[in-house]
Amino acid sequence: MEKQGIVPRLRFPEFEGEWDVSKLKDLTELITKGTTPSSFSNSGINFIKIESFDGNCIDINKCLFVSDKVHNGELGRSKLEEGDILFAIAGATIGKCNIVKEEMLPANTNQALAIVRLKEVNQRTFLYYVLTSKLMSKYIKDNIAVGAQPNLNLQQIGNFSFSLPTLPEQQKIASFFTAIDQRLTHLKRQKALLEQYKKGVMQKIFAQEIRFKIENKDGELVEPPNWERKRLKDVLFEHKTLNSGNRFTEVLSVAKQKGVINQIEHLGRSFAAKDISNYKVINPYDIVYTKSPTSDYPFGIIKQSQLDRSGVVSPLYGVFKPATPALGFMLHNYFLSWVNTYNYLKPLVEKGAKNTMNINNDTFLNGVKLNLPVSEKEQTKIANFLSAIDRKTEAVAEAIEATEKWKKGLMQQMFV
Repeated sequence: MEKQGIVPRLRFPEFEGEWDVSKLKDLTELITKGTTPSSFSNSGINFIKIESFDGNCIDINKCLFVSDKVHNGELGRSKLEEGDILFAIAGATIGKCNIVKEEMLPANTNQALAIVRLKEVNQRTFLYYVLTSKLMSKYIKDNIAVGAQPNLNLQQIGNFSFSLPTLPEQQKIASFFTAIDQRLTHLKRQKALLEQYKKGVMQKIFAQEIRFKIENKDGELVEPPNWERKRLKDVLFEHKTLNSGNRFTEVLSVAKQKGVINQIEHLGRSFAAKDISNYKVINPYDIVYTKSPTSDYPFGIIKQSQLDRSGVVSPLYGVFKPATPALGFMLHNYFLSWVNTYNYLKPLVEKGAKNTMNINNDTFLNGVKLNLPVSEKEQTKIANFLSAIDRKTEAVAEAIEATEKWKKGLMQQMFV
């Protein structure tokens, strides 16, 4: 009869039998941590901090450096070896871990990362996945010391217990999840390249290095008219539509990454008043200016609603109808850049008490002139081109989310 907790709910069919319960310290020859050096260098030995972690990799370009003297002297007890597992034991990143690869060496680390060195190197990948599983998350939650900074000590890490299959099954599981992570790495790289490509294209479009020919009345492709410098007041029109009679019930938020989005979907619950009749209506393609500071956007964010329905937003926001949906989409993309947003808004905004944004909607519309296309046909072609890149990026993002969800579900069933 199978003992509960000793046999996983999901396993590869060629394996059978119960798993043995082990503690991490029984599988290690060393569990220690580094220290902060007395000095850093401009080059030399890689010094890995949690900031060097990039998903399931360590980015050596984000490492600091220490000298050979410091590495071999005051940090001599925390020299890293190939296959060491680095495990974050303090702060908001507690539980994050990565494996030290040969190309990172020589290297050292600080006291925020525990060094877990296994007796059997060929167990390291399986143990890495155990340490990133829900088992460890629960263990951290049950054992974490909460104070000025949450932390685990080395003894607690060593006492972490879990079920361990035979080495062949360990290697099969490790290879399986490694393949999933390789797929995720590929998808994330693909998404980053698409985002980088769009950013480069946007710069060239607004610099008019890329132009889109348009059809004339005879159906011939010709060069579009020159762009013109315009203020936002020339292309955005505040409609000031209030939600009289609570005609619309969906309250929307405006997020830095997701744009105009259902408030409950974004924040987990509604923060709206019971009576939302004084909220502003936002229709598809409308532009909204939040007037609320957020990271990277200290003077607020500017987004176009990409939703196919109307809703309502805070009465503090400015809501504007663009001259054309395509031109609104161009402005949406222009203000995706925090630099463009900062440079446009900074001369207009006066910060009041508690960082409130003292800027009225007329002032917002009367900022510096922007160079914009005047041909609706060219506007549409540009919008369609950028939308096609967005659709490809969104498809990759959805594949990443689905793969991560699938991986999480498998890990919950394959580790006990």
